[in-house]
Amino acid sequence: MKNDRKREVYSWLKSILFAVMIVFICQQFLFTPITVKGKSMEPTYENDDRIVVTKVGKPGRFDMIVFYAPDADEKYIKRVIGLPGDRIEMNDDVLYINGKNYSEPYLKTKKAAIPPGEKLTENFTLKGLHGIDKVPAGHLFVMGDNRRNSWDGRRFGFISEQSLVGKVEFRIYPLNEMGVPK
Repeated sequence: MKNDRKREVYSWLKSILFAVMIVFICQQFLFTPITVKGKSMEPTYENDDRIVVTKVGKPGRFDMIVFYAPDADEKYIKRVIGLPGDRIEMNDDVLYINGKNYSEPYLKTKKAAIPPGEKLTENFTLKGLHGIDKVPAGHLFVMGDNRRNSWDGRRFGFISEQSLVGKVEFRIYPLNEMGVPK
């Protein structure tokens, strides 16, 4: 009887240890949950939203990524605007990448909220901001969706691809006190 109890406890401990190892491996190499801090990605992501970030693959243009901040001891979430070799320019609230204009539908809500005649994003070129024409190899240029309230690549420069935590895959909807998604 005593041996049966020991085997049962040992079996449970093995199962729990195995589960913990699987979770650890997944978080280290595949994906991880992260809580959004700040307002720089509003309205796409709000403060305290929970997201899942994948650590597999390279981010593409307009993907949202999480990375270690180059100017602080924290993680930032921003949208990839420029890939290595891209020339970036903003003129009259129109984004130009390598001379081609791109619509930014994720900015529609913020643009609608500003007074007529004002811009959501100030005019700039990479040369004017950082003294070089193109996004350097191994780096990305990022901006927040809340352009008037985002500390991003316009201020701190390019981010190294080595500083990436991963690409945002989806939001984990928070539940209200009744257990229903907010």
